[in-house]
Amino acid sequence: MIDEGALLEALNSTPMVDGRPQDLWADDAVLRRWAREHGGPADTSALDWLRTTRDVLQTATRGPVPEAELQRILAGVSRLPEVGGSVLRWRLQAPPERLIAVELVLAWYDVRERRPGRLRPCGNDECRLFLLDRSRANTARWCSMKTCGNRLKARRHQERARQAPAS
Repeated sequence: MIDEGALLEALNSTPMVDGRPQDLWADDAVLRRWAREHGGPADTSALDWLRTTRDVLQTATRGPVPEAELQRILAGVSRLPEVGGSVLRWRLQAPPERLIAVELVLAWYDVRERRPGRLRPCGNDECRLFLLDRSRANTARWCSMKTCGNRLKARRHQERARQAPAS
């Protein structure tokens, strides 16, 4: 099952390291392990769908939602009700190679619906990570205060100090 934590792991699988973009999911073994940890198949086709879905969701989180690409991922998917005593469950039906990718899309939409405006890119333009703002005031700006937040605050302080007239 894909929860908020797994969604953030997926979105944040393309970090900047020493000023260079990285793709942690470029390594099939890493992505295969992630897929298995979240209950999905780990065959080559499923991995390809996961990478595609991650890229689409990153684009959607940064700006306009690429509807055609999401529709392609969700094509032929349905949920069927199953009643067991007093419990109603919805069973997801999707082609096996797309099942975990579809769950990733559903988790993304769920977060956007339950926490509107709280899933967003880091406020540091040089960072490629995303954050899920869980603060009461919805004011978080950076993926990490320790890295991006402090770095940007220090940079602004240095710029103000340079612009201040010497006394």
